[in-house]
Amino acid sequence: MELRPFAVADAATVAGWPASAGEVALWCGLRDFPVAPRVVAGWQLDGDVRGRVLVEGERLIGYGEMWCDAQEDEAELARIIVAPGARGRGAGRVLVRGLAELALRAGYTEIFMRVHPANAAALRCYHAAGFLPVDPALTAEWNVPQPVSYVWLRHAGGGAGA
Repeated sequence: MELRPFAVADAATVAGWPASAGEVALWCGLRDFPVAPRVVAGWQLDGDVRGRVLVEGERLIGYGEMWCDAQEDEAELARIIVAPGARGRGAGRVLVRGLAELALRAGYTEIFMRVHPANAAALRCYHAAGFLPVDPALTAEWNVPQPVSYVWLRHAGGGAGA
């Protein structure tokens, strides 16, 4: 498996992975199902977003983003999804570890993720990839402006500050 930069040609494949509106909400917080490929491609227009795809041979099997915040010296991993046929085989863990490595190599000392609390499979994956829960008080503070009370995770190699 190899991590490579997202290409606009990947958008239709990635947009087709969620099987329901509920899965879309857990993945990226949107309410529209199916997700239009132009939406996935449009996420890349934000200069702080670094989209990546995980490929196995020539087949796309995962997608995720690194949101960079140079001012805060932190990165957030987001919109992680694995192709339905590749789930349960460790691809998500490989994807998340690869994105975390990219963030570390880019010099970010803090790497975070937020996860919908109902996404138990994602939480297991992210814990296996080296992410641990953020302090409950900080989680509460960060959730104030959020649409749901996310589970916030920090890369185990990250520092103690926020």
